[in-house]
Amino acid sequence: MTYAYQEIYLSKAQSVLGDVFDYAVNICGISGNDFVKLFIVSSVRKRMENGEPSCLAGKSGIEIVREIVEETKGQKLQIKPKDRFKRSREYRIGWAASYYQWYSGRKYHDIFKAISFEDLQKMYYTLHEADITKFVDIVDSKIKEHFPETNLKRIRTAYGFTQVELAECSGVSLRSIQMYEQRNKNINKASVDTVYSLAKVFGCTMEDLIKIYVSVSKGSHSNR
Repeated sequence: MTYAYQEIYLSKAQSVLGDVFDYAVNICGISGNDFVKLFIVSSVRKRMENGEPSCLAGKSGIEIVREIVEETKGQKLQIKPKDRFKRSREYRIGWAASYYQWYSGRKYHDIFKAISFEDLQKMYYTLHEADITKFVDIVDSKIKEHFPETNLKRIRTAYGFTQVELAECSGVSLRSIQMYEQRNKNINKASVDTVYSLAKVFGCTMEDLIKIYVSVSKGSHSNR
């Protein structure tokens, strides 16, 4: 399986995002859902998704919160951190969300769109002592409910191909296939060669693989 970034950075990423949510919610008084919105539109989010060492190893969670708020709201936080000797609920949410993002390769935008920070807070007392795989299973199910299967995944599954097998047969990289299926990359914007290579494996048309958007203007009527 291909992960979002090298595993050597995972532990640090989890502790950093845990500290980020803990400080933002419990010290700065920002609601979890509101802070997620700031995090999603910040440049920090993208750097963390890519596992950039400068973001993960070079800064504390407190510094990252301050950077996010200053970048997105133009405000400088002056709130001093407090000594905390117990991992909070919000810390655990950040810790688990970071693991899922690394494991799945999905964008944080999609993760928190499928399951809100508030929902994760409600789930905490059920899941905080469970194995992380339980959390992964729950978020996976929420993702599937929120984002219907892409045409590529539906056809690949119907033909019995794994992602690895499809990559080998088509010459399209495994990472690209994963990102198309997760909607992290838009297959409609892929090169003709890429879509043709995938379609050739299945013996289907290129149109079968792309998403067709049909817009109907207001006031228009269908002919009967």
